[in-house]
Amino acid sequence: QVQLVESGGGLVQPGGSLRLSCTASGFRFSYYDMRWFRQAPGKEREWVSTINSDWTTRYVDPVKGRFAISRDNAKNTVYLQMNSLKPEDTAIYYCNVVIGVMAYWGQGTQVTVTS
Repeated sequence: QVQLVESGGGLVQPGGSLRLSCTASGFRFSYYDMRWFRQAPGKEREWVSTINSDWTTRYVDPVKGRFAISRDNAKNTVYLQMNSLKPEDTAIYYCNVVIGVMAYWGQGTQVTVTS
């Protein structure tokens, strides 16, 4: 079955960096677009970034120039490099893939940006 496992979250000071990883299994990873979402306390889950199967990337405006999404098809892993972190980036970060009509999610990894 499809599984997504995120890691790499943590506590970081403003201006710091983190790299999130999401390791996938149960499907042909290289064939699919992969996404990162986040959910801050008291807010709805929001889309952050996408990397398509053809390696094209997109970002939500608040993270452009600070975050970079990438993938390693040999490792079935998608990454989110987060630089110049701000307190407003504090959230649980989720990995996502849509296969057919089904959306799959990981368990999430907590990112907390605070001084």
